[in-house]
Amino acid sequence: MNINFRHLRALHAVDAAGSFSGAAEHLGVVPSALSELIRQLEADIGAPLFDRRTRPPTMTPLGRDFLQDTAFLLEGMSRAVSRLRQSTGLEQGTLVLGASPSAISELLAPILADFLKANPGLGLTLHDDIAERLAGLVADGQIDLAVAGRSLHSADLIQREILRDEVGIACPADHAFAQGDAVNLNQLSADMLIGLDPDTGTQNLLAGCKRIPKDFLTPRLRAHSTIAQLCMVRAGLGIALLPKNAVMLFRDPVIRFVPVSGLNLFRTLYLLEPSRRPLSEAARAFVELLETRVPALNETTSV
Repeated sequence: MNINFRHLRALHAVDAAGSFSGAAEHLGVVPSALSELIRQLEADIGAPLFDRRTRPPTMTPLGRDFLQDTAFLLEGMSRAVSRLRQSTGLEQGTLVLGASPSAISELLAPILADFLKANPGLGLTLHDDIAERLAGLVADGQIDLAVAGRSLHSADLIQREILRDEVGIACPADHAFAQGDAVNLNQLSADMLIGLDPDTGTQNLLAGCKRIPKDFLTPRLRAHSTIAQLCMVRAGLGIALLPKNAVMLFRDPVIRFVPVSGLNLFRTLYLLEPSRRPLSEAARAFVELLETRVPALNETTSV
């Protein structure tokens, strides 16, 4: 059969309008075009749907049954098209974004505030985690995008550099190191440090730096996350080697960032995008805004 939604819309329009001429006006077609659609429908069915001996033609019992049986199809298509239009226009839906915690406060939060203000119908789910887990979630389609350290193990990603920040120390504001403009690496020792879980991007960055003494990588105190590490620093349990944006995560006046002279180590954050599927409309619009606010995205190539 060659029956399509144009035929069904024509039949239901005639029933709603009570006449062929009224239905044609409602659909924005000439009456002859509407009559042709009905004739095609009847030809495919093999039976008349209207009694043309009456004026205006009246629907036959067969036509009434067919009308009832197809009503849900038109309703479903109408709902689907409405949702599609709303999603295209960013009138509804949810952006699911992943981020390293240190990328949220200074970088993402101000941009997200503007994005959500411009699209009040959109929802947002923000998933914070370490880089490799976020990369896996993007690759698997569980989240739309992520801003995190570079993924070393997922090939199904486009990774574009978004910003770089210096690695230094986080220490309490009343610590001796906080009184100067910088600290020398040889002033640090492993027993001062609070380390991080080996799976974190920061710990991998430190492990790959030849200037970092090996015993700095396995201190007595260790935290599972940057947030826990900062809480321990705040409590005076020690100091930590961290990127500047991580130290400034909560803009806590009790914690200071101090550069380390001669270390010359930087953490790079990337925008992680799926390479094997198209972005949702919400994700595409967010990337466009991000590109206008972070010029580095337009200057670097994917890695």
